[in-house]
Amino acid sequence: MNDFFLNSAAAGVVLSLASYFIGTEIKRRWKWPVLNPLLISIVLVIGFLLLFRVDYDAYNGSARYLSYLLTPATVSLAVPLYQQMELLKKNMAAVCIGILSGVLASLCSVLALAALFRLSHEEYVTLLPKSITTAIGIGVSEELGGYVVITTAVIIVTGVLGNMTAEQLCRVFRIKHAISKGIAIGSASHAIGTAKAMEMGEVEGAMSSLAIVISGVCTVAGAAVFAGLY
Repeated sequence: MNDFFLNSAAAGVVLSLASYFIGTEIKRRWKWPVLNPLLISIVLVIGFLLLFRVDYDAYNGSARYLSYLLTPATVSLAVPLYQQMELLKKNMAAVCIGILSGVLASLCSVLALAALFRLSHEEYVTLLPKSITTAIGIGVSEELGGYVVITTAVIIVTGVLGNMTAEQLCRVFRIKHAISKGIAIGSASHAIGTAKAMEMGEVEGAMSSLAIVISGVCTVAGAAVFAGLY
């Protein structure tokens, strides 16, 4: 099986897409927040690799074509933002302050937890880009000397948790304004969370898409500053 993945140009892609399809069907049938399709697909892929003893490098090489779609998929999130451009112009100050607050909250929380759990500098900078999209977060982690593989995993976990809990947290903290919901979700849980924001409404999705872009840029600059604080 390992040789099959090494010599196949599409086995990893098929496995990934099939696992995600199963995840979406499970979510559609039971509709529980914990049954996130991405989380289910991750579990299924890991189980398959362990069961058939397929090396991760072999799987990753066969699934690399999906990775090429990551950046254009992120860029395509600008479409709903363009459709809500007038609303953005009317609330520009609030939107910018909200996103910057989200970025600072993310960076400060990582700094506080690193000090609390006495993490090494490398572990600390690995976690700094946890709330931005993978395409940007990997570059930040590499630049700061973090563990890129762990950064990728942390970004995915952050997004999945945001996707699973976004609606419930908005209810708990009584966040009712569509713009506020979108900014909170996008600045905290990047593209995966934005998928949930788009399910909640067009405005939420547009504001979340904007938050992804601005949060990514601000985190690139902020992480460089915060890296020197620990």
